[in-house]
Amino acid sequence: MRRILVVGGGYAGFYTAWHLERRMRRGEAEVTLVDPRGYMTYQPFLPEVAVGSIEPRHTAVSLRRHLRRTTVVTGYVTAIDHAHRAATVRTADGLPRTLHYDTVVVTAGAVTRSYPIPGLAEEAIGFKHVEEAVAVRDRLLTSFERAACLPPGPARSKLLTTVVVGGGFTGVEVLGELLGLTASLVRRYPEIDPSEPSLHLVEAHHRILPEVSERPGRWVVRHLESRGAHLHLGTTVASAAGGHVELADGTAVDAGLLVWAAGNGTNPVVARQTDLPVDERGLVVTRADLRIGTDEHPVPDAWAAGDNAAIPDLASSAPGARTVPNAQHAVRQGRLLARNILADLRGRPPRRYVHHSLGTVATLGLGHGIFQYRRIVVTGLPAWLMHRSYHVLAVPTWERKIRVALGWTASLVLGRDIVALPTVQRPRAAFLAAGEPDLLLDDAAPRDVTSATPEPVTAEAAARSV
Repeated sequence: MRRILVVGGGYAGFYTAWHLERRMRRGEAEVTLVDPRGYMTYQPFLPEVAVGSIEPRHTAVSLRRHLRRTTVVTGYVTAIDHAHRAATVRTADGLPRTLHYDTVVVTAGAVTRSYPIPGLAEEAIGFKHVEEAVAVRDRLLTSFERAACLPPGPARSKLLTTVVVGGGFTGVEVLGELLGLTASLVRRYPEIDPSEPSLHLVEAHHRILPEVSERPGRWVVRHLESRGAHLHLGTTVASAAGGHVELADGTAVDAGLLVWAAGNGTNPVVARQTDLPVDERGLVVTRADLRIGTDEHPVPDAWAAGDNAAIPDLASSAPGARTVPNAQHAVRQGRLLARNILADLRGRPPRRYVHHSLGTVATLGLGHGIFQYRRIVVTGLPAWLMHRSYHVLAVPTWERKIRVALGWTASLVLGRDIVALPTVQRPRAAFLAAGEPDLLLDDAAPRDVTSATPEPVTAEAAARSV
């Protein structure tokens, strides 16, 4: 029986395994999927997780529940030796083990892009995983609780200041949602004046949302600023030591919350720990039919899709264009990849990947959004409704669609849930404190919230994230 190894359980990996199960004949092949988390995160929902519009677990799709004919291994792929058809995997016990395969599917995805900026590793929270979105929410809610007990001054101002770094879809959506949440919170905290919360967006380029054209991008800037946001374009973070965020243009703010959404970086395992061909960016060289290699030099029994693959964009007229790393492409590439693998096993030619964009849509907070398809631009409430409609249809499995839709309905009818659970990562803290006020208050401090969140990505940590 053919052994198929899927490296990574994100969009592309999950959809590849899911559709292989649906299309395989009994006894035709056995599929093994390796992922450290055991679930697929539907990342477009993370901004709404951060403000409580979606229950965190509802944005995660269980691999074991939905991949019933796939062997799921919870662990990290640390190396791929395709010449010997073997992958090294580190499981929960920390010991390496070797998985042998006949066909490999590299869908390990990307990692959070980080830089050696002073204070970044100590202060920033990334925004790629559901745990990070929950940490952002808990940090903001806890900061409001603490600020309400302080007199006006620098300490209170710092707690009520948030900086989001990155002007792509993730950063802009996070900022828009947090603007809506803070507007709701000030109504619950009469001690805090509505003008006190301060939210900033930092983007290295002179415009935001490069996925939309320039005019809609300018509209988004005006819209966010009209709601009180401060946008710093054409500059970067020079330092974040101690929460004192200094920008390259000389601007400085003290922030109680720093959200890092500055884009994706190359997965180091794919870039450096395989014998598969990679390009200058560390992406797997992939043909239009999703087979690894080039037309002249294809790699037998090796396929790739998603954010870790450099795939020709046949729908683009630009020479040398590659598909952009987004969910639209990853989901469709996963579906086609399953069909192409089975076609190859059955002696039929694989199909090339071609996908014309369905447009771009972003939420800017409750009731606010933007959608663009070619020259058609929709803003405001209609775009927000389009965003919700598209994503509730796009999230995999009916079980998750129903849970998300019910959660949205409850939030609209009952309002925002503003309960914070900052110590959820340390459930024994209250037991050990035994009711001592000093220990309990210390347990709620923001620095402890930081220690409970995922560590910023280092090269070593990124290598474990496959």
